[in-house]
Amino acid sequence: MNKKVFVFFPDGVGLRNFAFTQFKELGEERGNTIVYWNNTVFSLEKELGYKELPLKNHKIHPLTPLYTRARKHVELNVSQKKFKDPVYATYKFPFSYKGIKNILKSVFTQILIGFNSSEAGIIRIRKRINSLERSTKKYQYCKAQLQAHKPDLVFCTTQRATQSISALLAAQDLGIPTVGFVYSWDNVPKAMQLIETDFYCVWSDLMKKEVLTYYPFIKEHQVFVTGTPQFEPHFDTRLAQSRMDFCNQHNLDYHKKYICFSGDDETTSPLDQFYLEDLAQAVRSLNSKGHNLGIIYRKCPVDTTTRYEKIVQQYQDVIAVIDPLWTSKGTQWNEILPTKADLGLLYNVCEHSEFVANVCSSTVFDFVLHNKSCLYFNYEQPQLKKGIRDIGQNYNYVHFRSMPSPDAAVFCTHKKDLEFFVEQILEEKVSNVSVGKKWFDIVASNHPSVASKTIWDTIETILKN
Repeated sequence: MNKKVFVFFPDGVGLRNFAFTQFKELGEERGNTIVYWNNTVFSLEKELGYKELPLKNHKIHPLTPLYTRARKHVELNVSQKKFKDPVYATYKFPFSYKGIKNILKSVFTQILIGFNSSEAGIIRIRKRINSLERSTKKYQYCKAQLQAHKPDLVFCTTQRATQSISALLAAQDLGIPTVGFVYSWDNVPKAMQLIETDFYCVWSDLMKKEVLTYYPFIKEHQVFVTGTPQFEPHFDTRLAQSRMDFCNQHNLDYHKKYICFSGDDETTSPLDQFYLEDLAQAVRSLNSKGHNLGIIYRKCPVDTTTRYEKIVQQYQDVIAVIDPLWTSKGTQWNEILPTKADLGLLYNVCEHSEFVANVCSSTVFDFVLHNKSCLYFNYEQPQLKKGIRDIGQNYNYVHFRSMPSPDAAVFCTHKKDLEFFVEQILEEKVSNVSVGKKWFDIVASNHPSVASKTIWDTIETILKN
């Protein structure tokens, strides 16, 4: 095809999908020149030897965060009214009133919401955001870079970053086609669509239907179902370690059967450490009855809290910690970035664990690709009190309605049943694998191993037309 494609990283969340997979190699095999248009603190040139064009101006308009937050609330208000469904209210984060600055921001945002909670209001806010971003020096900076380097297309690796708005507007104003990738399986109903591109790549037919439902200004011909490169590494057997090598590397007992506990971020599961404790207690009890079990604790990569430490220390006889191979480039969550090595680590944690246990994590899909079950905790902890979020609301979210049946995961709804379910899964009397694979097909499409190829097919189609 011999085209120059800018792969745009407004933040680091797309690195795993578009820098560490086969995406770049596949594009180059087709004769394309790939330049990473890089707004992150991760240097692709230094770390990977990839050609990159850094964005050194990171300043969005100071009002943009307030307008984008208002837009999110307005979209959720409109969805709640349109679909007569209270779930959309649960996607909202509370406003902060600590200090004068936060009070002023919160009041201003709420005024915006009050005057714009309609379809017409969404349009007004979208136009205002675009106007604000076009007025910035960052917009002029991005426009100058595009004029100097003349890409044939800009592919944006996530749809949810405010940092991307001015850059994509600059491309569109220069007549350069733009494509946005919808990053995560739960993003569309949550009103996390901050960018407006000429075309969109989505995971599945389900996600395409959602995009067209929630964003009526997007037309069907603009949305392409491609899958996501996120799951491609699970099909790369070159990443596989032998059981002995894996256990030796991580100081595990070769003869033990390990259950993976994958941690959540503090927002999703604020009492997550106590579910780890419950699992550790169940494992201890089963070990006393003749089992030989352990737990691999893999924390959420962006969780910087110390809330698990006491539990890990108290149950060190059964809990082994294997941290994700992510690297911190700053203090914000979006400055904690994945590494290529973590793709192999996750592959082998899946491969050498019996099953995974967590609160509503998408790791259900990672493990089902290795024919391993997922146990979801779905009961309240006694530490739950006013002001702490109940994890039960997670399972009411729209993206969980995509399950083909309740058997798509093994739900533990009472702590007293946890030991029973653990033993039933280990003895292969209970499994969600077959239904979980159907769920995966619904959410991520049924050709997950060739998502990068499908995205390049889509890019070629757009450039030809």
